[in-house]
Amino acid sequence: MTDFPDRPLRIGTRSSPMALAQVEQVSALLRKHEPDLNIEVVPVTTEADKWQGDLAQLGGKGLYVKEIDQMLQRGTVDMAVHCVKDVPGDRPLPQGLIFAAYLPRDDVRDVLLFPEGSERQTLDDLPPGAVVGTSAVRRKAQINRVRPDLSVVRVRGAVGSRVEKLDGTRKIDTKLDAMVLATSGLERLGIAHRGRQVFTVDEMLPAVGAGTLGLECRQDDGAVAGLLSQLNDERTMTEITAERVMLHGLRGHCNSPIAGHCISEPDGQLSLRGMVFSRDGSKFVHAHYWGESSNDPATLGTRVCAELLRQGARDIIEGIPH
Repeated sequence: MTDFPDRPLRIGTRSSPMALAQVEQVSALLRKHEPDLNIEVVPVTTEADKWQGDLAQLGGKGLYVKEIDQMLQRGTVDMAVHCVKDVPGDRPLPQGLIFAAYLPRDDVRDVLLFPEGSERQTLDDLPPGAVVGTSAVRRKAQINRVRPDLSVVRVRGAVGSRVEKLDGTRKIDTKLDAMVLATSGLERLGIAHRGRQVFTVDEMLPAVGAGTLGLECRQDDGAVAGLLSQLNDERTMTEITAERVMLHGLRGHCNSPIAGHCISEPDGQLSLRGMVFSRDGSKFVHAHYWGESSNDPATLGTRVCAELLRQGARDIIEGIPH
């Protein structure tokens, strides 16, 4: 039990089925600490959700969180649940907002799906010229790095609707032969069985913040921050800190294929890998360091960023239109 005051806790969230499922998960966890907590879900269909074109034309995927953050700043809601991979890394959090907690990280791996009824199982089963759908430039770059003969096309929308486009039950201009999605997203929607080939992190390095839900609130709202902090997973927070310090230093934009993944080794050492790709995957830089004696996540993130920049990451990032 906590001393949370007798008032509703208003949670701002995107209105997609995935986002609402995530809020249900967080609500259940909060009620374990505060059984009588009165939770009000405040869903919003963001500008990015409404837009079906290239997100770069609107200002990037940060628009998924921008409107909700503004509601939080205005006091319309008390907290927000964000997929950390959607939170921009090239600029600080909006003034007055903090992440009070990160939930334990889910599976970070990407997974390959095929249309319902297909007998194909892996990327190698696809013939030259096959069309693969994905919403992420990071995935496109890494697929084209190993299979430049495939046509990787952008497919946006809620995860469920993307799977419908793959199956042909929802209209799409281009027939898809396969699709790449996040394993964690399929699990949250209860459709993990649709995945066929789960890529290892060596085969496809995840996005910074992959598989992680961040709980955001106003810095001056001690009651909410205190409540949320009880859900914080220290290991996840440490690893996310290393990844996001690296991302912030790279100053990538929404069209920058940047990947980064930090883990805690069995002996407690932090290990951070970072990669920056050209959009077609033909150029890339890679760095991998350990925390060593200090094992400080911010120091590690800075070090990996510096090595990527030394190898030419800035030229790759600036060479991509945005």
